[in-house]
Amino acid sequence: MTAATATTDLGEAYSGYLDHLADADEYAATDLAIGLLDAGVPAERVLLDLVAPAQAEVGERWARNEWSVAQEHAATHISEQVVAAVSAHVKARPTGGRVVVACMDGEWHALPPRLVAEVLRLRGWQVTFLGASVPAAHLVSYLHRYDAHAVALACALPMRLPYAHRMIEACRRSDVPVVVGGRGFGTDGRWARRLGVAWAPDAPSAAELITDERALRGAAPAQLAHLADDEYASLVRRRGELIDSALAELRERVPAARAYTAAQLDATVSDLGHIVDFLAAAVYVDDPTLFTEFVEWLSGILGSRGVPTGAVVLPLEHYAAALRDFPRAARALALGCAALPATAR
Repeated sequence: MTAATATTDLGEAYSGYLDHLADADEYAATDLAIGLLDAGVPAERVLLDLVAPAQAEVGERWARNEWSVAQEHAATHISEQVVAAVSAHVKARPTGGRVVVACMDGEWHALPPRLVAEVLRLRGWQVTFLGASVPAAHLVSYLHRYDAHAVALACALPMRLPYAHRMIEACRRSDVPVVVGGRGFGTDGRWARRLGVAWAPDAPSAAELITDERALRGAAPAQLAHLADDEYASLVRRRGELIDSALAELRERVPAARAYTAAQLDATVSDLGHIVDFLAAAVYVDDPTLFTEFVEWLSGILGSRGVPTGAVVLPLEHYAAALRDFPRAARALALGCAALPATAR
């Protein structure tokens, strides 16, 4: 065992672990984690104080354009292997009921819920981890086949909240209590409360909630009466039309856009679609801050890649004109424009 793997100082280990991720050195990263276990560091701390913050830093490095998508994927794969190695090394035996852990349909960020699954396993639950992007019908079918004490659902992107709500309700119809987590529900869980579901900010909190079935089932009712006016449904129906018209205006007003490569065009269409999807999610939960936070994030991402922040303004203005008869969407778009730097506007 090397000196690096023998340390019980997680601060020191964290720096080394990040270096191993940067070097795409799966074996060194795994040896470091197992070395911590052998040195007496609890497995839960290795997962939550080493792997989890390192993965957050990986995402930040991608956002700052310091790492490519390939580097981010390689680092994520290594951390997934480390989690598997920690789990195999500890060999926790279940003493409690079954908890099903899954990502929302269309949600591909599987490592954070995998960490939750492993923490629950370490605390004695019999855990079934279904992984990324689980269709609601498949999850319900699984719940009908196996008797689950609870379901833990993860959502990293707020634009998936309408799908998350349908998945939550499907679980409830199967009489299985639900706890949710992930940035998609807001850093303070405010959108989970809007959907009327129990929320946990981290894995230990999720474990405590699952142990307390009364608290798990005691969430306040959803606050979604505004959906009766059909604005959300109408906006979703117009998604394709909105993207097409925004792209056409972009090509008309920005001549350089006419010469985009296939990759640039795909990225542009994807960004235009994300704007609509986040706007729709903001309308669904009736909270424009969901959209303004996304606009600020998107402008930051584009800026780190050398794209002027003003590039975000044009589609926002286009969508605002097209959706002037949609009051909640129009308000969110206006606030989104106002959230951008004055030089961009």
